[in-house]
Amino acid sequence: MRIKKSNIWIIYTLLSLIVLTGMVFGNYQVAKNTPGGTDFIVHWASTRDFFSTGTSPYSDDTALKIQTLVYGRAAQGGENDFHEALPLYSIIFFAPFSLISNFTLARACWLTLLELCLLAIAILSLRLTYWKPKLWLFGILLLFVLVSFPAFSLLINGNAIILVTLLLILSLLLIRDGKDEAAGILLAISTLKPQSVFLLLIFIFFWAIINRRYRIIGYFLGALIVLVGFSALLIPNWLVQYTLEVLRFPFYNLPLTISSVINDLGGSVGSRMSIVLSAILLLLLGVEWWKGRNSRNKYFLWISLLTISVSQWIGIKSDPGNFILLYPTILFCLEMISGRWKKKANLVIITLLSIITLGIWILFLLVSKNNYQPIQSPLLSVPLAIIVFVLLYWVRWWVISSKKVDYSNQILEI
Repeated sequence: MRIKKSNIWIIYTLLSLIVLTGMVFGNYQVAKNTPGGTDFIVHWASTRDFFSTGTSPYSDDTALKIQTLVYGRAAQGGENDFHEALPLYSIIFFAPFSLISNFTLARACWLTLLELCLLAIAILSLRLTYWKPKLWLFGILLLFVLVSFPAFSLLINGNAIILVTLLLILSLLLIRDGKDEAAGILLAISTLKPQSVFLLLIFIFFWAIINRRYRIIGYFLGALIVLVGFSALLIPNWLVQYTLEVLRFPFYNLPLTISSVINDLGGSVGSRMSIVLSAILLLLLGVEWWKGRNSRNKYFLWISLLTISVSQWIGIKSDPGNFILLYPTILFCLEMISGRWKKKANLVIITLLSIITLGIWILFLLVSKNNYQPIQSPLLSVPLAIIVFVLLYWVRWWVISSKKVDYSNQILEI
């Protein structure tokens, strides 16, 4: 008996709703029994407060309400005071969740969205590299992305960097496929976390000018003007408030940067070393940008991923969980290894994934401190950044030698 095509879509829709409901229910149990959500609660509470009272998300009154939700009191010296630190247009993403008055349920729904985004990150990263892994290897790669420490940390805290990572992957896919208008719009939206994307934006704009792909820049600027203008209709001086918040952000948050680790370990010498390291890496990046100014396909992707990797080294405040940004890079490098070593590559891939996953989890357990939730050590920022940087230069020659290959007709098959 043949099933009508329309009925197949109905079945798919019902199955999707069942799975989605199950995910929300499971996440509700996790949210109810697991402390966390400290990133999400800032955006959820500030958005709710804005829509109900008109209070600016950047105000001290809003921060005090969030502190009371987290600590049961006002924040004390040295504690996170939970000020909103995202651009006001981020309210577009959090508004639907702010309609849910129960924080646990809202957190469960947000968790479900982030889990779906992680799944999309894994799949689209493979599509970005044209990798066609066998089903068993695809399962291992997917498991690596979902159970790694950065993913776990971000899910527990409800960090929006997962959304930004997905937006960047989609943007690179669209640039590769010549869909510059959509790429520019998504790049503008990715400025939800400007400190995580601004170096990549500089490279993409430079590359777009050299290659006369002006629509990327034009649509980026147009979309950004719309986002900023929309925000100004809500709060006319929001940009001033946001800028002041960004400037004071490092003073009430732990200095989770690789440079801060070098500073802490080396004192004044470490401070100078971190400056020298940042300068060398920026010089190296500038050289790679110039060499790859006409890059295409995997060479363009390699430079883009290198830019994201270097962003973690040059003193921009980050978070160990934010290293989910590096996972597309890891999959890219593993694809290059797989393409060169064929069957021998599987053992190398599994070994590398095991070392990365177990190593960072063990380091987290050894160096993290407990408070209202586990507090991550800046040391967690170092190992993965080093591994990714080494992997990128390990596969660099393979990328350069294959840069003339036309991948445009290849399709991901899993």
